Amino acid sequence: MSDAILQPRSLAFFHIIERLKTQKRTGWLVKKIPDAESISDHMYRMGILAMCTSDENLDVSKCVMLALVHDLAEAQAGDITPHEGISKTEKRRLEEEAMHNFVQEMFHESIAGKRILTLWQEYEDQQTLEARFVKDLDRLEVSLQAREYEQRHGSSVGKLQEFYDSSLPNIKHPEVKAWGESLLAERERDISNNSS
Repeated sequence: MSDAILQPRSLAFFHIIERLKTQKRTGWLVKKIPDAESISDHMYRMGILAMCTSDENLDVSKCVMLALVHDLAEAQAGDITPHEGISKTEKRRLEEEAMHNFVQEMFHESIAGKRILTLWQEYEDQQTLEARFVKDLDRLEVSLQAREYEQRHGSSVGKLQEFYDSSLPNIKHPEVKAWGESLLAERERDISNNSS
């Protein structure tokens, strides 16, 4: 069968990625956020953020695709956080197993499967400008979401501080760094206004 028409087993992949829409991000659940975002909510906003860059050195289309596949393995492996006691090596093994399953078992080495795996691997390897930019978007997005939960739920200052501390200082791309600085300035203004 040609790659032009995906095999019926590809439907299994189409169904499994639905989990990305329904599985809530673990970090927010641990903090008892009532309307925690899903994994796909996170990936979707990262895709839109990628489109907002003015960096002409980036392949923006590739950045959008990287954003859409970077957490794809979580459809099978789950959203594993450092707090769960699973080593980085084991997390990597589980995610690689998931991607192998998607490409080998569901896509049967089709062009689509290989494309998805190549993009996921590029993100994981962090060797290209695009992969590093998208990693910075990942860091920014978690901070944006933390800020929105603080605004929506009146979360006391500090409850979500770890999300800022573990992400924003690690951003390297100048434009994304500037977006993060603007976010922190907005947060500081709101804190000052609420304490007056």
